[in-house]
Amino acid sequence: MPVRVNPPQPEPGRHGHKPAPAAKPSGEVAAPAPGGDELERKLAASEQARTEAEALSEQYLADLKRVAADFDNFRKRVARERDALMARAHAGLVEAILPVLDDLGRALEAAGLHEEAKLEDGVRLVHRQLSDVLSREGLQEIPTDVPFDPHVHEALAAIPSEAEEGTILEVVQRGYLLGDRVLRPARVVVAAAGTPEG
Repeated sequence: MPVRVNPPQPEPGRHGHKPAPAAKPSGEVAAPAPGGDELERKLAASEQARTEAEALSEQYLADLKRVAADFDNFRKRVARERDALMARAHAGLVEAILPVLDDLGRALEAAGLHEEAKLEDGVRLVHRQLSDVLSREGLQEIPTDVPFDPHVHEALAAIPSEAEEGTILEVVQRGYLLGDRVLRPARVVVAAAGTPEG
């Protein structure tokens, strides 16, 4: 009886032959790629951070609008209060001057009747009352019985005199201070160096 010899099987990897991959059982799902869950967690965290940033941005914008509105209301309120204060100050000053106006009217009536004595008395009264009103408002006359001071005096002329240089010889127009502010300098004539001619 003849012996049957099976032909030799090729060894794996020899002659360029590769083993065929094993077939996967039907119904088996491929395993997810490594790191997929981590990527999904990062995406979810990024989306949450973006949502939170948008909400915070909207909150900041709302706060900014509210602050701007509050500041605008404050500015308008201050302007109204300033206007009201100025109106009260003007009203008070006008009210204080009314008696002066009355006395000036009476002085003019006396002038019309050629009552010179009453006219002079009336003018003096008006001058005194008006000076008192303005003094209460902080008005002060700049003194001129002192040496010339360029901060409060304006020299219209300097003439040689036996008086010490800088002495005020004549007041051409009185000057006034309102508090520390010079409303109008006193316009004066001062003594210059040298002696008068003649």
